Amino acid sequence: METVTLVSSYDKEDMASTKVLHSCTILTHRIITNRLHILFHFTVTLLLLYYRISHFFNGNSLPALSWALITISELIFTFIWCLTQAFRWRPLSRTVSIDEIPANMNLEGLDVFVCTADLRKEPTMEVMNTIISALALDYPPEKLAVYLSDDGGSYITLYALKEAFAFSKRWLPFCMKYRIKTRCPEAFFSLAKYEELSITDEFSAKKDELEMKYNLFKRNVEKICEDASNYVVFDRPAHAEIIHGDTYMDDNENDEESTKMPLLVYVSRERRPSKPHRFKAGALNALLRVSEKFSNGPYLLVLDCDMYCNDPTSARQAMCFHLDPQMSPSLAFVQFPQMFYNISKNDIYDNQARSAYRIKWQGMDGIRGPSLSGTSFYLKRKALYGSPNCEDKHPSEAQRTSGELMKFSSEEEIAILKEAKLLASCNYERNTKWGEEARFSYESLLESTFTGYLLHCRGWTSVYLCPTRPCFLGCTTIDMKDALVQLVKWSSGLLQIGLSRFSPLSYGVSRMPVLQSMCYGYFIYQPLYAIAFLIYGIIPQLCFLNGIPLYPKVLSPWSVVFSTVYLSAIGQQLHEVLSDGGTTLTWWNEQRIWVIKSVSGSCFGCLDLFMKWSGIKKTTFRLTNKAVDKDKLEKYEKGEFDFQGATMFMIPLSALAILNMACFIGGLGGIILRRNYEEMFGQIFLSLFIMALSYPMIQGLLKRSKKEKQ
Repeated sequence: METVTLVSSYDKEDMASTKVLHSCTILTHRIITNRLHILFHFTVTLLLLYYRISHFFNGNSLPALSWALITISELIFTFIWCLTQAFRWRPLSRTVSIDEIPANMNLEGLDVFVCTADLRKEPTMEVMNTIISALALDYPPEKLAVYLSDDGGSYITLYALKEAFAFSKRWLPFCMKYRIKTRCPEAFFSLAKYEELSITDEFSAKKDELEMKYNLFKRNVEKICEDASNYVVFDRPAHAEIIHGDTYMDDNENDEESTKMPLLVYVSRERRPSKPHRFKAGALNALLRVSEKFSNGPYLLVLDCDMYCNDPTSARQAMCFHLDPQMSPSLAFVQFPQMFYNISKNDIYDNQARSAYRIKWQGMDGIRGPSLSGTSFYLKRKALYGSPNCEDKHPSEAQRTSGELMKFSSEEEIAILKEAKLLASCNYERNTKWGEEARFSYESLLESTFTGYLLHCRGWTSVYLCPTRPCFLGCTTIDMKDALVQLVKWSSGLLQIGLSRFSPLSYGVSRMPVLQSMCYGYFIYQPLYAIAFLIYGIIPQLCFLNGIPLYPKVLSPWSVVFSTVYLSAIGQQLHEVLSDGGTTLTWWNEQRIWVIKSVSGSCFGCLDLFMKWSGIKKTTFRLTNKAVDKDKLEKYEKGEFDFQGATMFMIPLSALAILNMACFIGGLGGIILRRNYEEMFGQIFLSLFIMALSYPMIQGLLKRSKKEKQ
């Protein structure tokens, strides 16, 4: 491996006092392997396409429509495969050295944004654990501010936030005194072993006391949730409230100095049925404006409401890049991977997204950086207001740029809260540039992905950091319904970008490197897999039933080409899984869920976009359910697919599974009579492969029929 070390100097006048804050390792061995495979696979794929096209024009006895459709599907596979190779061109990995940041360094301000919308799907205690872990970040408290956007406008969330802060006043001193790494209370109290701590009687007594207080806090919040009759208020004025803006001294501690607490602010923007809501992008933009009046931190940490801080040093890790004078002028954000604490051993839904965070993001990091992932990123505020070379600052930045928390008198506080409510109102953005090409964009429901894309188009760069200890942990979906609902939103939003003027193959390619635009092209056009898989799941099977061959004879030289393309593709994926510490079962689960999601979620995503364009349906935001059901969790941990509530998504999956089985059984009789095994071998293999992939659907259908009979 070739290692390139980037050096950052704190004292520009004294270059001798340099500190190595971060280094990157170019994965040379993987690069060589990838590029050789690209050359090989592309060559045999061209031969396959030559066979298809030449036989289409020269083969008079061929079924023209079937041949044309199967050729189209293979062209789609080839197109997306070509885009994917950009990720494999120059992968690299990064490490940081937070110990090299001087203890007396004047770090700039950091504002943490957490957004929640509906406590029925986003349990309040999960949100509060995220808030507490953010307050406990290893960062100067006078430079740290945490903002909660409550798009549900629920009094429960506001009550819980006040209770969470009351608990955190005792929790933070405990974490700092004993150097606790896991600063999410729910996660810490669930630990079997308390990290590498020296367990003393004093520690145990304090831990037990805090656990009792946490359980009381948890019961109080859960009780008020159970008694509530209204969880979301859809018609309400804006509300902003400072939960805390001063210091606190824990009387139970013998510290000589008071324990300072970060600023904590609650924001619920105005919501009216007749006004555009703008979903999460609107919430983030409202927090941008409101935070400028309180703290105006030059850096932002954006978190999903269930994505708690698992490593308190994540902010300092990100600053290892933002403090680098060579990298910082063009660096927009540092992206951490999304990782989850509730992934089962088998991971049947591929929730860990290994291919994305272990392959694709590392690949993009070698081409000016990864895209925004919606959560777990440290973003430079200035990047949302212009290009790296733009000298103009956003309006309020001239007031103060250090991020130092301002202190207000009671009169000033009343005035600034009044202004904050105005900034969070529906009418504030009217006739402004908010949500267009600057700030968090409203062009797509995938506000973070599209905003990251625009940042790269304007010349900003980013970096990807995947440390050994996950910096952030969240709760992932554990059933098919929630996983596919999420995918429908993603597919519809991504394809919407691809078919707009912002297409990465036109708008992007003229503003960023070709390889980077190819990476974005993959994300945006991958919903087209649905078309290719539907064709491959219907046409070969019908032709098999009627004895029509679509593939070369098994002993033909052309059969070697088709076999080589198939083995090359799965061989590359299997190699990536195994070299990353996975197993053949991991590879099989990824293959299976990829096909299932493409045929169902991506298919309905394409349909959803068509319905929006045709005016049949309005744009809606589908919130992913983060509440955990015990029965679903038990099935998930056993490795059983849970299709409950996913009837709509089951329709294409079940139809293709039944069609494949029926055509296979019917077609076998014809093959026995005609004895054309060599001609039909390709379709026999394809049908068997689809049966293996369809096993969860077949099993689900059998279980459902048994229940109906009972």
